[in-house]
Amino acid sequence: MPKAKISGKMASLTVDVYDLTGIKKGQTSLPKSLFGVKENPTVVSQAVRAYLGNRRSALAKAKTRGEVALTKAKVWRQKGTGRARHGSRTAPLFVGGGVAHGPRGNQNYSQKISKKSRALALANVLTNKLSKKQVLVVEGLDKIEGKTKELSGVLKKLELGSRGPNLLVLDKEKKVRLAARNIETVGLTEVFSLNPYQVLRSKQIIFSKKAIDSLINRESK
Repeated sequence: MPKAKISGKMASLTVDVYDLTGIKKGQTSLPKSLFGVKENPTVVSQAVRAYLGNRRSALAKAKTRGEVALTKAKVWRQKGTGRARHGSRTAPLFVGGGVAHGPRGNQNYSQKISKKSRALALANVLTNKLSKKQVLVVEGLDKIEGKTKELSGVLKKLELGSRGPNLLVLDKEKKVRLAARNIETVGLTEVFSLNPYQVLRSKQIIFSKKAIDSLINRESK
């Protein structure tokens, strides 16, 4: 499989660029602010927890004693039975009764994280992937005509066909999105929607040439 190449020390970062046939066409420089930052696992952990928490919905809901479908009549008379006194069978201590302090379906799992921390977390995971040679740039993806067979052929030539999960980072190449949506080993994202969780869970990060150029241009401003 073609590997991303890191030239020199972390001060000078480059990655190999491949064409649709898997042949190396050259190199492109990478911004140190995204691919050469100091390791900070704490901020990565915060960003991932915030991302997953903001995606989570409160689905669990337990019925209280006022919501269960049972009679509200007193279960037995107050005195004379030798047993403890009770009200209705809807009480939480009876089987089939309501649940005390159970989930109500309105839990809020969302978390806030600053833009600066989120950007730092993304830079950390991208730096980690580059150091492991798991970043790849492919030129000419915009020439694909929306056919899954075309993109599958490109991945096979890059020796990524059956290995995953991989993350394909695009810059508004709509036809490539159509070609990739039926490939199980490939996830899709737009370059400016890229988040640390997506990067962490992917084995290989595949940038289109347009996407990496857009990222570099934004960082240089």
